[in-house]
Amino acid sequence: MSLTLETEDLTIRFGGHVAVNRVSCTFRPGELTAIVGPNGAGKTTYFNLISGQLRPSDGRILFEGRDITPLAAPLRTRAGLGRAFQLTNLFPNLSVEENVRLAVQAAHHVHYDMLRPWMIRRDLLERADALLDKVALQGRRAAAASALSHGDQRKLEVALMMALEPKVFMFDEPTAGMSIDEVPVVLNLIEQLKQDKSKIILLVEHKMDVVRSLADRIIVLHNGQLVADGKPADVIASPIVQEAYLGVAPGRSAA
Repeated sequence: MSLTLETEDLTIRFGGHVAVNRVSCTFRPGELTAIVGPNGAGKTTYFNLISGQLRPSDGRILFEGRDITPLAAPLRTRAGLGRAFQLTNLFPNLSVEENVRLAVQAAHHVHYDMLRPWMIRRDLLERADALLDKVALQGRRAAAASALSHGDQRKLEVALMMALEPKVFMFDEPTAGMSIDEVPVVLNLIEQLKQDKSKIILLVEHKMDVVRSLADRIIVLHNGQLVADGKPADVIASPIVQEAYLGVAPGRSAA
């Protein structure tokens, strides 16, 4: 079975509110799909359904042809879905290097062994160091994760996701809260990940300049429904997107 990620009629209700409404979409390797829409459109809720933080009211999620809808989030991670959150998800009291090393160990199924300490696994240490170099945190190896700036914590979270070597990379507003100087590092990392055509990359983002620079495809959610899907230039130019997302009245063009 080839690598595909699919949602079929994916729906979730909170009381009487339908946050995601029968969204069907297929994602394939070698393509970065940006998921956009106005505030409250259901973008992050849709992400949470795919990664397992939420259970759908209806519909299902298929990964490599397998129905993973019943699987909890940790099991989806083991299956190959990697998720970076808007809020960082780190071990705050451990050092930057320890955070990454634990993720590398998990990816290689290496468990704690008193008789064989991890320090002798040079391959794991070198992998952790290489990832810290990629995210420009090589100078903060010994710092506690909690001591990092918000931007550096986001970079560390990307390193953790890369360490797990997922088949699907899921980024939820990866540049949120970052300074202007910090943004290019994360965008360059995502651009590097795009070079591996065996991976699926999903990106929730509200900054259209980021979307334009990275996306191969855009899907648009509005009021929980999928309202557009296609090449960035076509989707951005469509009247429904300009009205619903960009705030442009019908008959006028976006700047």
